[in-house]
Amino acid sequence: MNNNLPESNAGRYFIFGEGRISGYIATLLGVSALLGVLCFRYPEYLTTAEMRANLYSFEFVRNLLWGAIFVAFLLGIVSYILNPEKKLALAGVTSAFIAVLLGAFQVQERAVNPTHISFGVDWFVLALIFSMLIFIPLEKAFAQKPLQVLRPHWRTDLVYFFISHLLIQFYLLFTNYIHQDLLGWAQIQSVQQFAKALPTVVQIFCCVLVADFFQAVTHKWYHEVSWLWKFHAIHHSSEHLDWLAGSRTHFVESLLTRTAVVVPLYLVGFSVEALNVYVVIIGVQAVFVHANVNWDFGFLKYLIVTPQYHHWHHSDDPQYANTNYAVHLPVIDMLLGTFKLPSTMWPTSYGVFDSPPPDGFTKQLVYPFK
Repeated sequence: MNNNLPESNAGRYFIFGEGRISGYIATLLGVSALLGVLCFRYPEYLTTAEMRANLYSFEFVRNLLWGAIFVAFLLGIVSYILNPEKKLALAGVTSAFIAVLLGAFQVQERAVNPTHISFGVDWFVLALIFSMLIFIPLEKAFAQKPLQVLRPHWRTDLVYFFISHLLIQFYLLFTNYIHQDLLGWAQIQSVQQFAKALPTVVQIFCCVLVADFFQAVTHKWYHEVSWLWKFHAIHHSSEHLDWLAGSRTHFVESLLTRTAVVVPLYLVGFSVEALNVYVVIIGVQAVFVHANVNWDFGFLKYLIVTPQYHHWHHSDDPQYANTNYAVHLPVIDMLLGTFKLPSTMWPTSYGVFDSPPPDGFTKQLVYPFK
């Protein structure tokens, strides 16, 4: 970032990045609108039944689609005016225009025929739009470290973000197969009846507690078992932490972790309502703990996992390499003997301190298998 800008231009750079930030956002929103229209046209193959049933309504996503198109056009014009290179502006406006041509303003709700395999394009679009709307302003206003929105390797992390959301249906199918077909014998009716009889608020807390315990133990194995570390090292290779960095996870690790967390929740038998709330909690928390925000949280940081807590887990300081495995509750690390949190300090740098993986999505994809 240019720190020598005249004061009169500083505000314009902060908001629009001389047309680059507005251009990239216009492009992302334009492409998201285009993908959204395709989801309306081919919901059987590009959306997931669980998301349609529990996450959003037709009216909500239709209005969101229209809003994305409007903002993409608006920021595309801003980028075209401010940025001498017009590629980003044209990409955003063109994507939005194609979405309109494909019928963005004529979409209609219709019955969806169930299919065995589909891609979570709807989940990707919704998660991307709301993550951008929430975390980009927060990280600008409360930055822990000076970090540009378009910081190094953001494209790599965006690819991870896309792939992880696109494959959500495959993760669900795999975990359903594990807990129903392979571990169905382990279900105890009396335990499941007891769990479902608990108040929903209590069930949600128990979901968080059970999930975080199994997640933390699995996380600990990633650091201690050499062949598992090869997959997990991809996640730790991020040298710049922000809301997008948490997406850098190898698909094998995602598959193993989701199985280790979700299967116990299904076997215990928590209600659908409690599980849905937990899915929202983990979705927000997984992004938030990587965010570049400087909030201290006071005594609450010993009760819930905060960005400061998880940032120390990503520190390239060897003495913090095997600490702070929990995602929700620090008490899990206290029980495991892996709790470590300097009261007000933050790490100075992040990454893998010994033999880091290569840069780039494709190289990182094959790295653990070499």
